Amino acid sequence: MRRTGYRRGVTSTTRHPLDPDPVRATKASAVLGLGLLSVVTGPFLGGVIPATIALLMAKESHRELVAADGFLLGAKRLRTGVRLAWTGIVLAVAMLVVLAIIGLLTYARQRGTDFDPTVN
Repeated sequence: MRRTGYRRGVTSTTRHPLDPDPVRATKASAVLGLGLLSVVTGPFLGGVIPATIALLMAKESHRELVAADGFLLGAKRLRTGVRLAWTGIVLAVAMLVVLAIIGLLTYARQRGTDFDPTVN
């Protein structure tokens, strides 16, 4: 925790002896794990579920990190987890678009043409 020194604007990084030790935020680690899972399962359209859970947990974890005033560690893990969650959602949407295009092309190929044969 930062404490102000004797001079105005000067801060020191010394901690008070009664201050608790900083600990890792477990929700930030969970967000990172769920974000990684969403990237891995994103191309299979299953990445949306862990990504959504990760984004919801990220809001809670961010509030806790801010309220802890430096005694909870994990802001970098939280940011990385959120980025991975959004990447998983983008991968799932991209796969959905690719599957829709493949489906339309397959449907068009099976339908064939309905034109009458022309006789010259």
